[in-house]
Amino acid sequence: MTDTTDTTDNAPASSPARDSLRQFIDAHFDEQVSTLTELVRCPSDNPPGDCAPHAELTARLLEAMGFEVERHAVPAEYAAAHGMRSVTNLIVRERFGDGPVIALNAHGDVVPPGAGWSVDPYGGEVRDGWLYGRGAAVSKSDFTTYAFAMRALKHLAASGTPLAGTVELHLTYDEETGGVTGPGWILSKGLSSPDFVLSAAFSHHVVVAHNGCLHLEVSVRGTSAHAARPDTGHDAIEAAATLLPALYRYRDGLADRPSRTPGITHPTMVVGLIAGGINTNVVADALSLRIDRRIVPEESPEAVEAELREVIESACRALPGISVEIRQILLARPFAPAPGADELAALVCREASEVMGKPVTPIGVPLYTDARLYSEAGIPTVMYGAGPESLLEANGHRADERVPLDALRKATRVVANTLHHLLTR
Repeated sequence: MTDTTDTTDNAPASSPARDSLRQFIDAHFDEQVSTLTELVRCPSDNPPGDCAPHAELTARLLEAMGFEVERHAVPAEYAAAHGMRSVTNLIVRERFGDGPVIALNAHGDVVPPGAGWSVDPYGGEVRDGWLYGRGAAVSKSDFTTYAFAMRALKHLAASGTPLAGTVELHLTYDEETGGVTGPGWILSKGLSSPDFVLSAAFSHHVVVAHNGCLHLEVSVRGTSAHAARPDTGHDAIEAAATLLPALYRYRDGLADRPSRTPGITHPTMVVGLIAGGINTNVVADALSLRIDRRIVPEESPEAVEAELREVIESACRALPGISVEIRQILLARPFAPAPGADELAALVCREASEVMGKPVTPIGVPLYTDARLYSEAGIPTVMYGAGPESLLEANGHRADERVPLDALRKATRVVANTLHHLLTR
């Protein structure tokens, strides 16, 4: 990464080049919506994480648009070790000349749809100006935002406008399980070394920070016994009656640790899974639970894990016949700006404000994404893509997930304008 492009110089709000970008995006918008519909109709739920078929569909759609698509299959053993059944990462590179490399990253794996939908979660139905379906907002929409912005740039270059640099698509498939086999794989294998990154988002704000996440699995072990003689056993479920209140007291105390990052309130903790017991008439010899602890940008992940482990161990230490094992399932570090990210964020905010016709400001969000992996590598990274005012409006990870088509069109223009600025010296 050697580029020193200034991302903050003022660019005209309107110019022949930008008019050309807008006209191309408008002329191909029906195709963009059709593409998103096809992507939504192909399930890519994670779990189970069998996402190679969706990657192949995406690759064929991109090739039909004239792109050359690199397919990078992750070895099955490595994918399985990180909770995936199959992963194929896609990279598209469009080189316009010497200059910066800008990567556009979005993920195609999605959480399972769950219940409560008013439409088919794999239908891609358009209703009242919104496209519905699992992944419509997070983040199959940005597969199309980024691809059609790249197409607009290719059209601009073909018409004779000089551009300097390279744009890459990084379409990956394991964001819901941590990103190690997606952007983590691309970066660790040296498949790309971008100078700037735009990563998928879910609202029309520019996201510059987000929480990290720690998942722990706690195994509580006791001794089984006949229910007629519970005194001869050590009850793991009864032990949980001591452990859970301790965890929830700890959770309540997290509200007293406010974050300084706009958009992020304070750390949170959820016990999301619990299982245990042998049968109704048997003293339970084992119980397991999984904990989700969100880490605000100001916290140290290592300190958070040590603190939470101590809460668990202290709660169970005095319980006779009870032992506890704690295993880390996932550690996603918070996303914080890398050097140069402030200037990139200012550029995207300016371009988004111009297209949206209202101020678009940088914020933080309380969830975690793949953006952190690029930032950890020292690459200026911001999150920007198609979406409404907030993730809640998009129903991200909920029933009736949706994206507003007007925002999809405008986000594509914002990305194209941003790329044009970065590729114009």
